[in-house]
Amino acid sequence: MIHLKAEMLLRKVAEKLREMSRKDIERFIQGIVRAKRIFVHGAGRSGLVARAFAMRLMHLGFSVYVVGETTTPSIRKDDLLVIISGSGKTQSVCAIAKTAKGKKVRLAAITSYTDSPIGKLADIAVRIKGRVQEDDQRDYLTRQITGLHEPITPLGTLFELTTMIFLDLVVSELMERQDKNEEHMKAYHTNLE
Repeated sequence: MIHLKAEMLLRKVAEKLREMSRKDIERFIQGIVRAKRIFVHGAGRSGLVARAFAMRLMHLGFSVYVVGETTTPSIRKDDLLVIISGSGKTQSVCAIAKTAKGKKVRLAAITSYTDSPIGKLADIAVRIKGRVQEDDQRDYLTRQITGLHEPITPLGTLFELTTMIFLDLVVSELMERQDKNEEHMKAYHTNLE
């Protein structure tokens, strides 16, 4: 049963990746390349995906920080804030996005809802379908008929998995464009382990 579910999940993630706008993906990549420094943020599991992305950007030699860490400096106009939020309306994440916009910082949002508060604040909005909006229709049959369900995985898992894979593909693209390889990245990898 696990193998069947795995195949279904992989097909669903591939479908979500194919649905993404190439134009938005390119704008996202250009935003990263042009930024003086990159800050990442997300709540919960989206925050874990953001941290993993920050690590890979650091391995590529980018100046990158995770919002909320004690060593994170002040954000400035030439920086880019990458927000990951499936719903695009998590209050704590919205507050960070609004603060950054008040400081004239460019905002890149990865969300399922580009018409959400975070999506509307974003200079670059990358839509990854997969997060189902919560509503009052909680019973199983209604959710199945209206399509308000997430296949196989609970809550925002499809969004988070797809986002993780998308961001790893962005890292791969950045490696190619900057002519960097794993040896270069290993030079930045921690050596205190």
